[in-house]
Amino acid sequence: MARAAGIDLGTTNSVIAAWEGGEADVIPNAEGQRTTPSVVAFTDNGERLVGQLARRQAILNPKGTIYSVKRFIGRKFDEIREEAEQVTYDVVADDQGNARISVRGKLYAPEEISAMILRKLADDAGRHLGEKVNEAVVTVPAYFNDAQRTATRDAGKIAGLEVLRIINEPTAAALAYGLDKQQHETVLVFDLGGGTFDVSILDVGDGVVEVRATAGDTHLGGDDFDRRIVDYLAEEFQKENHIDLRKDPQALQRLYEAAEKAKIELSSVTQTQVNLPFVTADQNGPKHLTATLMRSTFEQITSDLIERTMEPVKRAMSDAKVSSDDIDEVILVGGSTRIPAVQSLVRRLTGGKDPNMTVNPDEVVAVGAGIQAGVLKGDVSDVLLLDVTPLSLGVETQGGVMTRIVERNTTIPARRAETFSTAADNQPAVDVVVLQGERERAADNRVLGRFQLTDIRPAPRGEPQVEVTLDLDANGILNVTARDKDTGKEQGITISESSNLEAGEVDRMVQEADRNRTADQELRREIDARNELDALAYQVQRRLDELGDAAPPHERSRAEMLVTDARQAVSDQAPVDRVRELTEELQGVLAGLQAVSAGGGQPAGASDERSESSASDDDVIDAEFDRS
Repeated sequence: MARAAGIDLGTTNSVIAAWEGGEADVIPNAEGQRTTPSVVAFTDNGERLVGQLARRQAILNPKGTIYSVKRFIGRKFDEIREEAEQVTYDVVADDQGNARISVRGKLYAPEEISAMILRKLADDAGRHLGEKVNEAVVTVPAYFNDAQRTATRDAGKIAGLEVLRIINEPTAAALAYGLDKQQHETVLVFDLGGGTFDVSILDVGDGVVEVRATAGDTHLGGDDFDRRIVDYLAEEFQKENHIDLRKDPQALQRLYEAAEKAKIELSSVTQTQVNLPFVTADQNGPKHLTATLMRSTFEQITSDLIERTMEPVKRAMSDAKVSSDDIDEVILVGGSTRIPAVQSLVRRLTGGKDPNMTVNPDEVVAVGAGIQAGVLKGDVSDVLLLDVTPLSLGVETQGGVMTRIVERNTTIPARRAETFSTAADNQPAVDVVVLQGERERAADNRVLGRFQLTDIRPAPRGEPQVEVTLDLDANGILNVTARDKDTGKEQGITISESSNLEAGEVDRMVQEADRNRTADQELRREIDARNELDALAYQVQRRLDELGDAAPPHERSRAEMLVTDARQAVSDQAPVDRVRELTEELQGVLAGLQAVSAGGGQPAGASDERSESSASDDDVIDAEFDRS
């Protein structure tokens, strides 16, 4: 059987949940953790690691360890120059100007890296559930544009998942919160994750979750707070030692890990120590970084970041036409909302209301996605999700301006139409350029598609009537049609994806992911075989130590030789056939040693008393040699 799950594909950590036993539960990964680091590593020996294993080796492999990739998905390189400077690996532009990650001479699309994380989540969940997970509802920040949403869907496809729906993270959080609510409430969801910030105003109650407005900043998240600590520590160290640690990839990776740890600790204590021994060296010897970071200092160096969250909150409340008095509940989502200064700001913006702390900010989005997956599969009833489009949709009109047809925060599905005319006498055709964004100048918004309505009846400018209709469905697929009211001539376009990847590229990545999955499974089997051999060698050695002189010399000699060979095979990463051969031999030796132990120190089949038909002493000696 196959299952559907909800996945929160996060900047820092990712979580998967599934509907089971009447509720959506978070599924632990293979390491037993409820959250999985959104980290992928490519090692020197060609291994690919995902999650906690990738994170552990980041300091020694800063160029090959990819993290915070969500900040680059569906983006052009020019859009993410600042974020690209904050990571230890190389982010470059491809021939089309798309953001790509360069690792060991190969370019990876952010969608490929994200697919590796999604695949691990689905595989681990499948093993836990005993059923293959091949369908998913995946969440994205509310302010993700069409290209970023499509790129996330592409990542799911590359991972071998059918993405049932892309939903907004704050909406998913409110869905998890509002399922059991009996009365209607107005809820503000404040979502400050690792790479993005969103705020949504929702009406929740009686199984209905309706989004009224959403706003955000896709260039603001916990990574930016970490960067401020990194810069502060690096500058203090440079003043004292005249060395900029940010120019050393290994030192920078250690700084980031220390910064994240310090940020987390300052949520519960007022000061913390940062100690990085042997962080670098010069002609005078090794250098150590030791610093005390006060919460007040942290709040001072990040105050502008915290203030940046105010404008989206005010804009969302204005769009929803609510005041702080109208907000019944405030839900915090994302690990960075644990920062006391952030919580203080939220209270200030909502008229002193204390945030609802009954939900786990790290897990609630995945739980909401799991509920939505249950709804789409028919396992959950009496729940209705009404989402909105985060950005306005419109067309380019005379003078290079954007004319909005579907305003931002319009509940979807939605259908809107506007009538336009020609800009010149006897104009035979009209170019329809479909745009997404909030800027007045058409060139400052994202072009989703373009087409041409031809064969317009010759007439003076302003006379022909051309009706442009935008039809946006629940999956975010946009149909645009233009119709000449006079002749009935109609032309249209379906915008189901605005991806940085061409269809052929996606197919290639799907096939490559399948090949890698097979290789990864084979690699996993090899690693498991070596681990089994290593554990078996340890057991045999321990049994030999326990038996001492009771172990027959020939058995001891053979066992010690095999233990040495086994450890050498593990160390040299010997071929799996050799590993299995040694495993089989060691299993036989262990069984013999266990029999010796059970028989009071005698070999299997031996007896203290010799029968009349027993062999002579010489025959026994020969027999012992034969057996060995």
